[in-house]
Amino acid sequence: MLGLQQRLSKKTIIGKRMRLEDKMTSNLSLTAKETLKEKYRKERQKRLRSDGNEQYLELKDQLAYFLDDPYQDIAERESVRDDVKFTFIGGGFAGLVVGARLSEVGLNSIRIVEKGGDFGGTWYWNRYPGAQCDTASMVYMPLLEETGHMPTEKYVHGPEILRHCQRIGQQYGLYKNALFHTQVIHVEWLEDKKRWLIKTNRNDEFTSQFLGMGTGPLHVPKLPGIPGIESFGGHSFHTSRWDYAYTGGKPGNGELKNLRNKRVAIIGTGATAVQCVPHLSRSCQQLFVFQRTPSSVDVRNNEAIDPSWFKKISTPGWQQVWLDNFTANQTGAEASDDLVKDGWTEISKRVREKVMNLSKEDRIPEKMWEAYEDADFEKMSEIRARVDSIVSDSETSEGLKAWYGQLCKRPCFHDAYLQSFNNPSTHLIHTDGKGVERITEKGVVFDGDEYSVDCIIFASGFEVGTPLQRRTGFDPKGKSGKRLSDHWADGMRTLHGLQVADFPNSFIVQATQGANLISNYPHNLGDSAKTIASIISHMIKNESRVVEVMTEAEEKWVQLIMSGPGLMLGSQDCTPGYYNNEGIDPGPSRKSFVGYPYGPVAFFDYISEWRNSGTFSGLHFT
Repeated sequence: MLGLQQRLSKKTIIGKRMRLEDKMTSNLSLTAKETLKEKYRKERQKRLRSDGNEQYLELKDQLAYFLDDPYQDIAERESVRDDVKFTFIGGGFAGLVVGARLSEVGLNSIRIVEKGGDFGGTWYWNRYPGAQCDTASMVYMPLLEETGHMPTEKYVHGPEILRHCQRIGQQYGLYKNALFHTQVIHVEWLEDKKRWLIKTNRNDEFTSQFLGMGTGPLHVPKLPGIPGIESFGGHSFHTSRWDYAYTGGKPGNGELKNLRNKRVAIIGTGATAVQCVPHLSRSCQQLFVFQRTPSSVDVRNNEAIDPSWFKKISTPGWQQVWLDNFTANQTGAEASDDLVKDGWTEISKRVREKVMNLSKEDRIPEKMWEAYEDADFEKMSEIRARVDSIVSDSETSEGLKAWYGQLCKRPCFHDAYLQSFNNPSTHLIHTDGKGVERITEKGVVFDGDEYSVDCIIFASGFEVGTPLQRRTGFDPKGKSGKRLSDHWADGMRTLHGLQVADFPNSFIVQATQGANLISNYPHNLGDSAKTIASIISHMIKNESRVVEVMTEAEEKWVQLIMSGPGLMLGSQDCTPGYYNNEGIDPGPSRKSFVGYPYGPVAFFDYISEWRNSGTFSGLHFT
C-alpha cells in the first residue's frame, strides 16, 4: 500500500495542461459528449448513499455544544407578555426587509424573534475567515439605496454584511421590540381572538395580529455521521461557530496566529471551505483537507468599488434596475447589457448564444436542452482546465476536478483556493466519494491511514432537506388546529409561495413556488416584503382584521406551479448534494419545491401587477 508519507510527498511540477476529456469537449462531438456523460454518471454513482439526509447528525445531547454562540453572551431578561401587530420569526435578510417595508407603510409594533444574538441570520453565524458573498454586492445586499450604503467591494466580506444588517435594524427601529437569543417553540392561531399565540424557549408568551416566518434553509449547522465523531480528544468546531479564541485572529482578519504550530483537519469542501481554506493554508503548520466531492471553482476577480463611479450610478431607483438586470441576464431573458458581469450571468450568456445559433426550426425543447448541455460541458471543461493551470501536483489536480454540471452543486468563485494546494503544508485527502472512514481520539482516518491532528473543523454546511419542524423547532397550528406539516404532507401548498390556506394573517418569506431565483436569494425576499407591505397597507386603509387565502386560489396556484419543467438545479441525474436531496428521489413532497413555470422575470412582473392592482385576487379580507 502506498504509505501516507509517500502520498504527501508525491509532488510533480507539470505547468499548464489539459486532459483528454477536456480536449474532446472543446469540439463537442457526439462521442465526446457521451464520454463525458458516462464520466459524470460514474462519479455520481460513487457518491450515492441510501441514507440521504439521514447521514447527517442532529446537534443534540453530546453534540449540542456545537450550537453554542461563541460570539456573544446570552443576556438575562424578563419574560415577555404582551401583544404586538407583527411578529417575524428570523432576524436575517427576510425579517429585516419585511420589517423595513412594514415600517414604511406605517405599521408600528413589529417584533423580530431571532435565535442569534443580533440581526444577520446566516451572516450572524458565518464569521469564518474569508466569509464573503458569492453574488455581487450591488444585487445581494438589500436596501442599499434606502440606507445610502456603498459596498466597499464587488463581493463584500462577512463583517460588512453583518454591519449592514445592523444598519437596517437601527434605521427602521427594529431593535426596539426584538428578542435575541430566543427560539420560538409554539405558534398557534387563536380563532376567537384573531391573533397568533407565540411561545418561546425563554418563557415568553405573547400574541400578534400578523405572523411572518423567514427561518430559511441556512441556519442549522449539520455534522457528517462519521463513526467516532464524539471520541476526538482534540479541539473541534463547526465553521458557523468559528472559534477565534482557539485559532487567533478575528472576523475580517484571517491571520490565525494560534495555528502556527497546529495540525488541522477540515472536513468538507463546499462553498465555506473554498473561502476559509486559503486562510488556514497560510496559518497552519499542516492542513489536511478531506474531500468527498470537489467544488467547481471559477474565477472570482473581486475588486474595490470606486466611490466616484458609485455616485454616478446611484440615481433614484438604481438598485431595482440592477436587480432586474441581473435576473434578466442570469435567467436568459432579454437584456440590452450586463451590469453585474459575473460568473452567474456568464453561464446564461453562453446558453443564450448557443440557443440563438440554432435555426428557427431547431428551437424546440429537445434541441434547446442540447444547446444548454453543450454550453455547460464547455464551461465545466474550462473550469477543470483551470485546475490544471494552477495546481502543480498532478494527483492533487485530478482530485480537485468537478465531474458534474455546473448547477448540480453550488457554483463557487475564488482566486486563492486552488492556489492553496501548492503550499507544501496543505494536503488534499481526496476520498473519491467515500468520505472519511472514522474519527479517533487522535485524528481522522481514511483508507487505513490515521491523520493525527490537534483540531478538526467541520465545513459541512447547514441542514436543508431535513423536516421543517426539525430545523425551526416548531410546527405552526392554523385554523381548527391544523398543523402546517399536515397541510404539506403531500407537498408544499401556497399562493405565490407566500401565503397558505387555513393559516390566516401569516406569511412565509422564501423563494419556492415563487420566483425561485436561487442565484440571488435576497431578491426573492425583498420582493416578498413589498407584497406583504402592500397587503397590510390595504388592510390598514380598509380596517380589515384578517386576510386569508382562498382554498381554490391555492389549489389553482399549485397546479400552475406543477405544470412547469420541474427542478433545474440539482436534478436527480446530478451528483448528490443538498440541491437534489442527496441524490434520493424526494417523492411527491419535494417535487413541489419548484418555481413559477415561466421563470423569475415573469414571476416578478406578475406579482408586481398583482399587488399594485389593489384587488389582491385569491385573498379574502374580513
